[in-house]
Amino acid sequence: MMTISVADYAAECAAQGLRGDYSVCRTDFTVAQGYDYSAEEQAVWRTLCDRQTKLTRKLAHRSYLDGVAALGLLDRIPDFDEVSEKLARLTGWEIVAVPGLIPAGPFFDHLANRRFPVTNWLRTRKELDYIVEPDMFHDFFGHVPILTQPVFADFMQMYGEKAESVIALGGDEMITRLYWYSAEYGLIQEPGQPVKAFGAGLMSSFTELQFAVESKDAHHVPFDLATVMRTGYEIDKFQRAYFVLPSFDALRDAFAKGDLAGIVARFKGQPALDPATV
Repeated sequence: MMTISVADYAAECAAQGLRGDYSVCRTDFTVAQGYDYSAEEQAVWRTLCDRQTKLTRKLAHRSYLDGVAALGLLDRIPDFDEVSEKLARLTGWEIVAVPGLIPAGPFFDHLANRRFPVTNWLRTRKELDYIVEPDMFHDFFGHVPILTQPVFADFMQMYGEKAESVIALGGDEMITRLYWYSAEYGLIQEPGQPVKAFGAGLMSSFTELQFAVESKDAHHVPFDLATVMRTGYEIDKFQRAYFVLPSFDALRDAFAKGDLAGIVARFKGQPALDPATV
């Protein structure tokens, strides 16, 4: 995988108009959180949390809800160090601040070492419903609570450890699809229980969370590692497929035991599967 210097990446991000301050990145692309948020930003955080919590209490998987309760995320913008202390006691993970999207290499390295990168800035009130770049609300409210779940936390570390080797085999799109359909848009249905959500893209979306879990039009597909890695996805509209796990153990075990190299060798270069027809 090609490496990129912090300075070059900062210049690229500035040219693209990304709002994070990449000029102050350390060599691992982390920054200080800088807890100097305004009263307006604190109010936006509470508005987002209050609105989304009304849905997550009904539609999110219990382990996500337990994570929110254990970490205490709702009353004010979280202090990353304070939450890291709680998270470390539960699963050995910590939070590191970043200015926004970072290169794949450093991202995987953070995951492999049980560090989860979280953007240190928050969307504005005008962006309550949709934001192009992942912000603190998406990263923190969406991703962090489920890291209190030990089995999923183990999967995320394993993902960081294995991702670069899969990419080296030509499976960059395939490994990205696995993250997309699990960490971002994953659903889970335990035996005898209704479908619930845990993916961060759903947890942080007021409209798509309801669609994915409750709509008769949502296309629910049983999780299969090879199918997930072959299925295309949407970045600017509701997903046309949501993969449903029977448990977090099933996700971790499929990734740990799956023939990733064989899947890549067999299917790389082939068109992605249409999510509407899987």
